[in-house]
Amino acid sequence: MKLWQKIYLLSLLVFVLIFNGASVMVIERTHNRMLNQAIEVALSQNMSIHSSVDAIVPILRIYDSLDYEKTVLTSMAKQFVAKNSSQGIYLDITDGASRTIFNNADFGMPQARRELENLDNSSIHYILRDVGDRTILFTVNHAQINQKNYVFTYMKDLTPVYQDRIEQYSFFAKVDSAACVLFMIVMFFVSRGLTQSIERLNRTSQIIAQGNFSERVKVKSRDEIGILGSSFNEMAEVLEDKINELERNNDEKQRFIDNFTHELKTPLTSIVGYANFLRTTKYNEKLFLDALGVIYDEGKRLEALSLKLMDLIMLKKEQFQMERQEMRALLLEMKPTLEMMAKEKEVSIRLDCQEGRLELERDLIKVLVFNLVDNALKASFAGGTVTLRTYWREGSYVLAVIDQGIGIAEEHLNKIFEPFYMADKARTRSSNGAGLGLALCGNIADIHHAVIRVSSQVQQGTTIEVVFATEGRGGGPE
Repeated sequence: MKLWQKIYLLSLLVFVLIFNGASVMVIERTHNRMLNQAIEVALSQNMSIHSSVDAIVPILRIYDSLDYEKTVLTSMAKQFVAKNSSQGIYLDITDGASRTIFNNADFGMPQARRELENLDNSSIHYILRDVGDRTILFTVNHAQINQKNYVFTYMKDLTPVYQDRIEQYSFFAKVDSAACVLFMIVMFFVSRGLTQSIERLNRTSQIIAQGNFSERVKVKSRDEIGILGSSFNEMAEVLEDKINELERNNDEKQRFIDNFTHELKTPLTSIVGYANFLRTTKYNEKLFLDALGVIYDEGKRLEALSLKLMDLIMLKKEQFQMERQEMRALLLEMKPTLEMMAKEKEVSIRLDCQEGRLELERDLIKVLVFNLVDNALKASFAGGTVTLRTYWREGSYVLAVIDQGIGIAEEHLNKIFEPFYMADKARTRSSNGAGLGLALCGNIADIHHAVIRVSSQVQQGTTIEVVFATEGRGGGPE
């Protein structure tokens, strides 16, 4: 059963129970009040008759005649009945021998009369009886005249009181039916309206479960359901970001595996091929030396690859201690080595550095600079210049490595820091590169809480900036 159906049926059940219960209570309370009023009036009338009898007792004592007593009581009863003939009033008078002196009832008196039990001169008993299709109130009392007991039974037809209750129930049944129909119609639209947002939320969750993570719930209210929809959208956004991140990580891992496999394939193919060549060829010193040279070079290449991978692993596992270092002095210290690296490429090294003391790990910064310069040299043309520049910019210390080489195409810029990724595979392999240098640089920058930014234009050169955020870290120009 759907939620809107549960709300609909439950609200209808509650309405019927409360409305019917309250209506029945009102009808019964009204009926009981009217019945009690009728009983009180009847008792009052009975007392009035009793008072009238008491008033004529002295006269009846004077004459002390049974016939006279009957005549007077009959006359009094007729006058009373004539006065109340239109109100369903009946009177019965009997003597001590249960002989009827007066009775105007249009129905037979009951044989068993419990109201007469334990009746004395000072009390009035009453009882309600169903006589045919009518309800009659019987009230009785005693009167003693000239040492003789008379029983006065005052009767009143209370059928209209009960008919009024029946009419109220009949009217209530019609009102109840109309109210229930109206309530059913209203609650149908209300329950459907209340659960539409939940249904939209459910449909959206099903769409997201099918893989469309960009789907969102349209929030149209600010109540609890609207807040739930907003929270669901926020959750979906986080989920989409996480899934996209997982997909990116998965793609990066797959590229890592593909590139790593490819990098291993070339030197291993050369080593296996030349080893098989030496195994199956007659000895020739020159050929053997050339083949061994190739095997040695490819082995060294694999060794360099394994060392780079080990460096990547160690960078992620080790905790490095930072010390305040002067960046300009560190670069000047490295300049001779960098110039030796550049001499082979016929490229000059230029330093343009401002002083700045930072929290650094000395050896890691050297690895960072060597790899950045090495990549710049590989991309440079003979006669070019690689510039190392440091400067302060908006509270941050920037290390920039600038070359005038072949540049990097825009589609490669967001991938160059992935392990084994090479924008120009032929050029990198010719210089024994494996695409791990910039990946090392990225990890070293993360350790120093620095950000690497790259700008490049094809055939015009590349600028790589390492931005050290020094605000709140004790750094600053000195």
